[in-house]
Amino acid sequence: MTAPIALGVYFICWWLVFFMVLPIGNKVPEDVHTRDPGLADSAPENPRLWLKAAWATIGSAVLFGIAYAVIHYRLIPVDAIFPSI
Repeated sequence: MTAPIALGVYFICWWLVFFMVLPIGNKVPEDVHTRDPGLADSAPENPRLWLKAAWATIGSAVLFGIAYAVIHYRLIPVDAIFPSI
């Protein structure tokens, strides 16, 4: 696996994991009057995006490590995926 392909796979893994952890732990304010004007009723109080980005980084590193091991060590043979090749 070349470096640009590895970066691309990691980039895709990071965004997938980030979108999976994004809704975790969001709390909507109970009182309608405490919200800032112009925000949606479903806008979270404290989305903690830096924490979720850190979790996405850790999760995507694990996912990328699994994908790298499968590709590098050929754990799944190409004939099992594409029998006609």
